[in-house]
Amino acid sequence: MDIPRIFNITESRHRIHNPFTPAKYDTLGRVLRMKPGTSILDLGSGSGEMLCTWARDFGINGTSIDMSRVFSEQAKARAEALGVSDQVNFIHDDATGYVSDEKVGVAACVGATWIGGGVAGAIDLLAKSLLPNGIILIGEPYWLKTPPSEEVAKGVWRRFDLGFSDASEPDRLLRRAWLRCRRNGSGGSGRLG
Repeated sequence: MDIPRIFNITESRHRIHNPFTPAKYDTLGRVLRMKPGTSILDLGSGSGEMLCTWARDFGINGTSIDMSRVFSEQAKARAEALGVSDQVNFIHDDATGYVSDEKVGVAACVGATWIGGGVAGAIDLLAKSLLPNGIILIGEPYWLKTPPSEEVAKGVWRRFDLGFSDASEPDRLLRRAWLRCRRNGSGGSGRLG
């Protein structure tokens, strides 16, 4: 099981797979009032940067589920590098329908609400793992401006704004993805085959 090859190629060197920066993860952790021992479940977690940095900076404990073997391995390596591997657990699996055995204080799904069939389904799924008075954290890509046609929509990259981004951050991510495609043999054509 793995995610489509294009994501492993375009995002294989991303520590952060969405338009956040380390400073914005810090801000979000403070806004959520993370305290040592807070338990977090992160579904569709990419390379685990959110859990790793929050474990280091706020002392949280967490479990992360992602279906990319590459990203799961990167997350484990990052946890080792930050000295937090005893606080976080990275599971290579499909997060679709995943419910934690133990209830958590924060249940998160940033940029992968497809695991619940959309935002509403992801909220329902996350709620099954949540402690009473816990927090659901959702981040979802959306169009900043409605495309003029379905054809245009299919032909362009989505821009992300999770409330903490600015116009330069999606461009930063897209530049890095484009370079990764070029380095992996597509010659910049956008084709991976």
